[in-house]
Amino acid sequence: MHITQRGPSPNRRTAFTLIELLVVIAIIGILIALLLPAVQKVRESAARLQCFNNLKQQGVALHNYHDTRGTFPPGHIELKDAGGNFQYYTSCFIELLPYLEQEPLYKQYVQSAPNQAAVNQAFCQTYVSVYTCPTDNRGKVIYAPETLAPNGTGNNGNTLYMASSYKIMTGIGDLSSTSTFGGFWNEVQTAQTAHPSGRGAFHGDGYSGLHAERMATVTDGLSSTIFIGERHTKTHPTRAQFWADSFNLYSKGAAYPGLPTSVYLQPDYDKCTSQINANYCKYGWGSLHTAGISFLYGDGHVGSLPPTIDNTVFMALATIAGNEIIPDY
Repeated sequence: MHITQRGPSPNRRTAFTLIELLVVIAIIGILIALLLPAVQKVRESAARLQCFNNLKQQGVALHNYHDTRGTFPPGHIELKDAGGNFQYYTSCFIELLPYLEQEPLYKQYVQSAPNQAAVNQAFCQTYVSVYTCPTDNRGKVIYAPETLAPNGTGNNGNTLYMASSYKIMTGIGDLSSTSTFGGFWNEVQTAQTAHPSGRGAFHGDGYSGLHAERMATVTDGLSSTIFIGERHTKTHPTRAQFWADSFNLYSKGAAYPGLPTSVYLQPDYDKCTSQINANYCKYGWGSLHTAGISFLYGDGHVGSLPPTIDNTVFMALATIAGNEIIPDY
């Protein structure tokens, strides 16, 4: 038998050429470049939906609270202690916990002690997912806020709070005094004097003379009144939100007459303070979502507003009894 040994066929290809390899790599790179924005868009869309869901849960909790208590929660409670000193106690986000399936956590809060007391520190540093938007870069981080109640002295770094992404609406602030319905008790009174019909759904209650609102007092209509909204910031994270901190700006926002919304509704605290008085930025709003800032309204629905919304419209949405006619927005 004759056996013929066959060598490699001259037409058989055993490997890619360098040019072919480079072409394949280039095609893969182009595909990745095309797919990456789509993946990021889907991811952001999912994060935005989660933020919407967080606000909707808070809306249901507010209504369940009202059904049980006959009022909405207080913005915060400021009272004199036995020594005659003003102290901050509970607040809206704390009082909503039992209605957000957080009853065990709520029971850890010592109501008789000031909010910033050492006995409440472990509670205030607890992460609560429904108070955090996935898009917010401050999520799951504990900070030392720059100011502490009651006397406004600087934080020594020993009082810490868990970051959060949302704040409650207090109404219209006073430009001449930088007072808001969500500030110290005397600032609440000053804001009320400046804008008698400018209070929002939440404010500083107790010694200020104001008390928690009811559905019946929201005469502008629940569907056209902002209750809670997003507050994200790319800079200065210690000037943003802390869900368990009752003190003024750390859980509350406002609307201001005569200011451009594009400034105090932007997610960049430092940029805001370079353009207007820092006190207005402290009560500002902002979102890292490309679709705008998510807000919860009194009837429980959630919608987005652009940071360029007309300021007159935004102020009308901020109040509960301003009797404004709100145009389309």
